[in-house]
Amino acid sequence: MSIATAHSEPVRSRHDPYALGRGGGGGGQGEATGRGEGGPASKRIVVGYGFWIYLLSDIVMFSAFFAAYAVLAGETAGGPTGAEIFGRGRVAIETACLLLSSYTCGLGSLAAVRRDHRATQRWLAATGLLDVLFLGIEVQEFVELVREGAGPQRSAFLSAFFALVGLHGLHVAVGLLWLATMMAQIATRGFRPEVERRLLCFNLFWHALDIIWVGVFSIVYLLGDLG
Repeated sequence: MSIATAHSEPVRSRHDPYALGRGGGGGGQGEATGRGEGGPASKRIVVGYGFWIYLLSDIVMFSAFFAAYAVLAGETAGGPTGAEIFGRGRVAIETACLLLSSYTCGLGSLAAVRRDHRATQRWLAATGLLDVLFLGIEVQEFVELVREGAGPQRSAFLSAFFALVGLHGLHVAVGLLWLATMMAQIATRGFRPEVERRLLCFNLFWHALDIIWVGVFSIVYLLGDLG
């Protein structure tokens, strides 16, 4: 009995398997695999599935905004059209920033799988900087339009434009706050299973925003510039 106690006591206090710099912890060890012999699906799979349901509901909301914009795109009420107010260079930089941030976000996820703390934080920080640059350009565009008298109250077209693009920008801003929270959790708690699950959801959210922006770029800016 004393031998068992001597061997069992230090096991928990020896080290934290999820502490930073340790490669063997995390990864959902101890969770059910969801492959039959492990019982029900792991929490990682359940959380990922539930978050996909949220993303689908968010896409339905964006679809309604896209539909409203498509209906109101020609209702300028004698005001400026998209071809007159959209700048190709600015939108190209915005698109490059957001698509590149999707790439850096993916690299951060791969670094997290390898339990590489520094690389994960570095790529997530790069994602955040690109996010800030994207938001800065978008806010500058909105401010300039309002100063030129092309605010959302000018016409139904501009109302739909500000609503759709602003909704996407709001999601990006929320993503930036979420990213900062994830970086803080990784720095203080390491790659624990719950942190990994949140990082998975953040990646799904961020890539979904990139897909939505492709739609915004194509329907609002490219078609609007041609019109």
